[in-house]
Parts: sequence; C-alpha cells; structure tokens
Amino acid sequence: MNIDMKTARLFAWALLFTFFAAGLKAQEVKQVQLVNFQLQSAFLIKDGGETISAKNYKDQTKWYAVKVPSTVLTGLVANHVYPDPYQALNNMQIPDASDEFNKQYDLLKYSHLPGRNPWEKPYWYKTTFMVPAIDKGKVFQLIFKGINYRAEVWLNGKRVADSSQMAGMFAEYSLAVSNEINVGGQNRLAIKIYPLDYPGLPAKEQLAALGPFYENGGPTGDIGKNVTMLCSSGWDWIPPVRDRNMGIWQPVFLRTTGAVTIAKPKLTTTFLSETDTSKAKIGLQLTLANYSAALTNGKLIVNISPENFKGSAISFTQSVALKASETKLLELDADKVNQLLIDKPALWWPNGYGKANLYRIRLKYANGSRITDDTSFVFGIRTVGTKATMINGFTRREFFVNGKRVHLNGGAWVPDMMVNRDSARYDYELHLCRNANVNLVRIWGGGITPPDAFWNAADMYGLMVWSDFWITGDTQGEFKGSPDWPLEGNVFVKNVVSTIYRIRNHPSLLVWTGGNEGHARKELYDVMRNSIISLDGSRPFIPSSSGFAKLPAGWAGSWPDDQPSGVYSGGPYAWKDTKEYFRLADAGKDWVFKDETGIPSQPPYNTLAKNIPDTTWDKSLPYPLNNSWGYHDAATGAAQYDEYYKNMVSRYGKPTSREDFSNKMQLMNSTGYQGIFEAAGHKLTETGGVMLWKLNAAFPSVVWQIYDWYLEPNAGYYGMQNAVEPLHVQFNQNDSTVAVINRTHKATGNLTVQADIYSIDSRSLYHQTATAGLPEEGTQQVIPLQQVLRTVNQLCFVVLGLKDASGNVVSRSIYWTAPGNDYTPFNAMKKADVKVVSVKPKFSKAESKWTITLNNPGSQLAFFVCPQLMINGEEVMPAYWSSSYFALSPKETVTITVSAPKAKLTAQPTLHIEGWNVNKVNAQLATR
Repeated sequence: MNIDMKTARLFAWALLFTFFAAGLKAQEVKQVQLVNFQLQSAFLIKDGGETISAKNYKDQTKWYAVKVPSTVLTGLVANHVYPDPYQALNNMQIPDASDEFNKQYDLLKYSHLPGRNPWEKPYWYKTTFMVPAIDKGKVFQLIFKGINYRAEVWLNGKRVADSSQMAGMFAEYSLAVSNEINVGGQNRLAIKIYPLDYPGLPAKEQLAALGPFYENGGPTGDIGKNVTMLCSSGWDWIPPVRDRNMGIWQPVFLRTTGAVTIAKPKLTTTFLSETDTSKAKIGLQLTLANYSAALTNGKLIVNISPENFKGSAISFTQSVALKASETKLLELDADKVNQLLIDKPALWWPNGYGKANLYRIRLKYANGSRITDDTSFVFGIRTVGTKATMINGFTRREFFVNGKRVHLNGGAWVPDMMVNRDSARYDYELHLCRNANVNLVRIWGGGITPPDAFWNAADMYGLMVWSDFWITGDTQGEFKGSPDWPLEGNVFVKNVVSTIYRIRNHPSLLVWTGGNEGHARKELYDVMRNSIISLDGSRPFIPSSSGFAKLPAGWAGSWPDDQPSGVYSGGPYAWKDTKEYFRLADAGKDWVFKDETGIPSQPPYNTLAKNIPDTTWDKSLPYPLNNSWGYHDAATGAAQYDEYYKNMVSRYGKPTSREDFSNKMQLMNSTGYQGIFEAAGHKLTETGGVMLWKLNAAFPSVVWQIYDWYLEPNAGYYGMQNAVEPLHVQFNQNDSTVAVINRTHKATGNLTVQADIYSIDSRSLYHQTATAGLPEEGTQQVIPLQQVLRTVNQLCFVVLGLKDASGNVVSRSIYWTAPGNDYTPFNAMKKADVKVVSVKPKFSKAESKWTITLNNPGSQLAFFVCPQLMINGEEVMPAYWSSSYFALSPKETVTITVSAPKAKLTAQPTLHIEGWNVNKVNAQLATR
C-alpha cells in the first residue's frame, strides 16, 4: 500500500503548496503525508494513548514498521508474520476474525499471538513528526482519508478523537489539532484502530475444485451489521479477508494553513439549454472558517485554467469578511460573477464520445498580505441526465451526457482483497479499461467507494462511474441478512454524507445508486436519497442496481424522475453460446438495461502459474486442475466453471498441455465476451447499456474478469474492445447478417463493408462488398449470410472489414462457425507465418509506444494472432494493445499499436508474436 512516485507528484501539485502571489507576502500552506508508522496489538501493548503518545515513551515490545496506508494484515504480511494470502492456499494459514470460523478450520494454531484471535482487540499505529518553529501561530489539521473500523487518536498525550466520532470505513475526518501540536519540536501521534464491531461469519471455504460455491457474505450476511467492505467476509470471487481489513487503509496528512481555511468546495456546471453547449455556467460553493479571535477582511482568489488542453485561464477575486471564529458559506455563480460564464467551453466527454477535457480550479484566501489557505482540484464541464421508459413491462433507464444519449458499456469494479491498490495501480487498471473501449465503471455496493486516485484516473480517462452505496441483497434482507443492518444508522449516514462531499466534484461520477440488489431500511434510504439531492443535486440517483429488487410501496423512487431503477442484474453469469445472448437481447425484458452478466475467464498461459502456483495435476479432476483451483474460483455456483470446461472440451477437444488448455480457454473467452456486447450492440438504440459482472479481480482468480490480478488481459478483453469500438462491423448471430454499428453522435460518411468466408485450410468460399452509412447513432444491416452459410455447411471463418470514405480500415472482426459446434479441426490447422514489416517508436515521459505493421505473406489464414511485449522471458504488464487475438487473412497487412508505462520497461523489450497456428517470431524494440 506504499504511495508511489506518481502519487507523490500528484500530492505535490494538488495538495502541497508554497505560494507566492503578486503583492502578497509568502505564506506556506502545506499538506504533508505521514507514512512511516509502527504497528502492534493492544494484546501486547498495555499502555493507553496518553502514554504511548507522550514524550520519551519507551517500551520493550517489538513494534512492526509499516507504511501507511496499510491494513493490519497487510503490515503483518509485509513483516513476514503471515504468508501472502493472495497466493495458493496461504489464506488457510492465517486465523480469521470469527472465533466460530477458526474452530471450524482449526486456524487459531496459526496465530502469532499464541492461543488468541489476533484480530479480537485493537491495534496501535504510532509515528513521530517534526513541526518547524516557523509554523508557530498556524492552524493544524490531521486528515484521515479512511480508517476501518473505529479509531481513537492521541497527539502528544492528548486525545483528539474517540471511537464514537471515528467509525465506519468510508468517512473522511479532519481533526483540529492546533492546541495539541508541538511547534518547533517533535510530535508523537498514536492511533488506536478497533476491529469491526461484528466480524461476520464467513461461509464454508472453497477447498475443492469444481465444488459448490457457498453463501455470499456468509450464511447469515451478518457482516452487514457494519458499515464496511461487505465482501471482506467472503463472496463467490474473493475469500474471507482474515482481519476484515481493519487498519488505516487510506492516507493520513498533516495540513498546515493560516487562520482562514477553505473547506467543502462544490462546483457545478450547466449550459444555456439542454442542446446549446456554446456557453457554460459555473456554480461555486465553499465554506470559509476563521480560526482566529479577530475579524478578517480578506478576499477569495479564484483561478480556472485548462488542465489537459491548451486554452486561456480566467481569474477573479471576491471580498469576504469573517468575524472572529465565524464559519461562512459562500455561493457564487455566473449571475453574480461574469467570469463564471465560460464561452465555448471545452467539454468533458466519456470515452468513445469525445475528449475528456479537464480544467483545474485553484482557490486561495488572502488576508491582507498573507495567503491563509490554498487548494485546487480538477473538474470537467459537462451535464448528466437520465430518462426512464416503460418497454413491454420493463422500465428501461437511459443516460445522457451534455444532452446526448450515451450507451453504457462497462462493468462492475471490485476492490482489491486487502485494499492494496496505490495510485499507479489505479492508473494502470483504468487505462486498461479505457483501452478496452469501456466507458462505464460501476462501483459495486459490497465493496468500497475507492480512494481519490481512482476518481482522478477516471476523470482523466473519460470513464463514467456508477457508484453504489454499501448495501447488498445478501446482507440487508433481500436474499438474507436483515433490513435492520447496519445496526448503527448514524454511522451509515455520516459515511454517506462524507462520501458525497468527497467525490461530488468529479466529472466521471454519472449516477448514485442506493445499493446492490437491495435497499437500506427506509430511514437510511430516505436520508441517503435526500442527502444526494441536497448536497449534490447535479446527477441522478437510482434506488438499486437491480430493478428486480422492488421498492416497497410509498417509497420515493429514482431522482429526479421518481421512477423505478430501470436496470437489471441476474446474469447470466456462466458461459453461453453467442446465439443465446442474441436471443436474450432480442427478447428485451431485463436486457433493456442489463447491468450484470459475465462469464468465467481463465487467464492466458503467461500468468497461469502465477494465478495457480501449484502446477501438479490431480488426476481425479479434469486436466490440469487440482483442488487449489477451487480456492481461486474454479467452482460451480453462478460462474459454472465446470460447464465452461465441458463446453471447451466439446468444442475444441481435450487439452494436451497446460498451454493448449490456456489457449482453448481463450477461444471460449473471446466468443463469450464478444457475444455479450455484439448482442447488445445490435439493439443499440433499444437498450440503455450492458455491463459485466465484472471487469477486474480482487485476487488471483479464474472467473469474471477481462484482465487478471496481474493485469494480463484475456482474449475476452479484446473481444469486448472490438465489439464496442465506436464504429464496428459485426456478424449478427441471430440471423447471420453482417451489420454496421455506429456508437458515436456523428455521421459515418460513406463506408465499405467487406465479408469473406474461408475454409479451415483458407480456401475462399465467399467474397462480397457493399456500401453503408449512418447519419447518427444506430445500426444498419448490410450483407445477409444465412443462405451462404447453409450452402457452405462446414467449419469456416467469417472475416469482416469496414473502410471509411478514404479507404482506411476502421474495423475488423472474425468469427468461426461449424455444424454441431465441432471445432476440433482447429487442432490440425496448417501453420502460417506473420512478418514484422515495420516498427515505429514514440516516446513520452510516462510511456513508450510502438506502431507495428504486420503482414501475412502466405496463403494460410493466421488465426488468433497474439502479440506480446517481453522482457527477459516475462510479459510486460500492463501493456495497452490496440488489438490482439485477431486474424490475418492471406496476404493481408495490418497496423496495430502498443504502449506501456516507462516504469515497467526495466530493460529493452522484445516484440513476441504467436498465435493459434502461427510460427513464433521475435523482434527487438527500440526504447529511446
């Protein structure tokens, strides 16, 4: 959980300020992160916070050095007290927070505190820091971005917060500590972190491959008594987190300012009308607090400038007087301040619809010659809206950005098992999402509302975010659990309000959702809904992530339309033939907006041994499985990994090696994800969107992911990337028609569609071209193939291409079809060569990029071509490929691109190309 250099640079720009303004005396305003802590259990530390945080405190107990953010278990694993729980079955060698569970599996024998449940009592985090004498007279705040579950804070022998004030996983705390700070000397901080009030009883552990999955959130869902990461007690894609992620899981800062501070800024953007975006009105609200005993006659200084594009900055000042100890709410808008009317604004658009243009606003308060506070944040000029329509008995929800309809393509986002993602990891993962043509990431209600780094990356990459609050049907009574949970409603409300304040300015935030497949009890539901309206009011709210979870009679519905949610979970979550997805999309019903569907997703061969380190085959199981696969989600349950495996064998034949197994599973992944998104795409204007369960992994897993825990995309990633590209040619498998899909708001111009059918030995069985064109978002059927395929009646490839009016290839797609779905002849395909024609490098400060041209010089189709960046025999991850697992027809040439973070390019990379029937080839790549 170490904060990396990228985070340090971000904080340096956004949070750490030493400012000099014309005509103003320099006054340092700074926010310094406290990182180096020591950790120990209250079982061993008998002293209280007054003593631990006092001058010259010493004791003989060994403390563990940890880097905060760090949960307790993360810190102990880093100190080699416990094995790495992500790997193999190591989690079964760590005691659990539940005493009952420990008895079931005899886990207490592994406790580092002999005979004791190590998570039963609190843990102390302690650190020291210096405050220079020059800061005398300033205002000091300790900022905790997130703790779990309760905290008591002591500074220099004095308690500044207790465990009733700091409770719940998702609230941010700003503690006034000016009276406790030792200016000009060393300061001692001690934080007592309490475990969850109720640890929750996990379900049975998944210790057998292809065995059943057990209950999400445990047999009773009692983890729901807390306001926390509900899946920390285990779900059907994550094992129980042994300490339930107790600890300081987000950063801690010491903020130093002058007497007047700026807090809770709120920025909204509107246009002159829904369709006229030529001018934007900015609304600005913030709180000013005077911590001094004197009147201040100062001014607010506002500067707005482009963050990621070139343009002009604007600035203005506003006089603001504050009485002694006064707190004042300041509200400014375009009617009061001319500069807040922006002419020809650069708009923030979601991925695939335009550029995600961002501005930075900087707010300073000046009192005479002194700058007392200075802060800034990034925002986007955009509006969001929604509409609900009844379609054959199902409410369909649609969303709009800047007055234009956006079709949502994306999926659920789940937290890291031990909340160990840093800002670089968030950047890598959300960059992978953008590269897959994802435009929507859903924060799932059983997980966490992510840290600021997630939201900053989503803003930058143009990814809309759908944010569930921390309610699930498995814990709050829809399926099990109780509507009386969480037990402390005041803790839930405080966490809700803090979360709204924290993330409401992010342009990426599209919609608030009351929870996952369920609802909070009415008193909490009403406060949640009303808080969103009063504290935000700039984006929609829907009651639940599933319209199958019906609101009780008399409850207020979505905001602002008071209609049902209009989105539906319910899967399917298992692998299906593509034709089944087309059948579901054609039927409509819950597919008018399907917000949860997905398939098991075996990672590629390059990370197989990382995800499943035990390579021994248990011959009582299908090859190459052993029972450790079960712990990493190769089970029955909703994903039906057993059926996934059986379908692979029936279609492609029994695997003959671990690599052959991996490659055949990639064929399953490719058709599965391609089928989901193309089925929804052919009903583009009749549906609101389609979303995966899920996009990412919480720990090494073999189900429900487009890239794995090691950031390796599987073939389904590229199936999705292809299917939801802005302009796409596809083979509709409900009626065997070639169609063009335009997801943009622009006319396509004249297009040329090409359809080829090849036999397994690459004989041309059919060739046809046709013209097409769409004036706006929509679909167009172009070439019927049903009769042709009936005539062919053999295993064949359908290869499609789409060119724009200038002859540029804008879309390529490949499909395979066979009578009885018998693709076993793939195992005897003739080999093909792929030639590297050219490689053009381009280097920037953060990334290296290569444009690569490949050619198939022979007469055999090159199938499932998979290019890779390699360093010393290991694949570079992440790497952002424009295409992979594609085909090259005989004599065809294709140009693709790849980029990778400079931090991952530790040596000269090699371009490695392989494929289903491709002779492997390598080429060295330039790095400068």
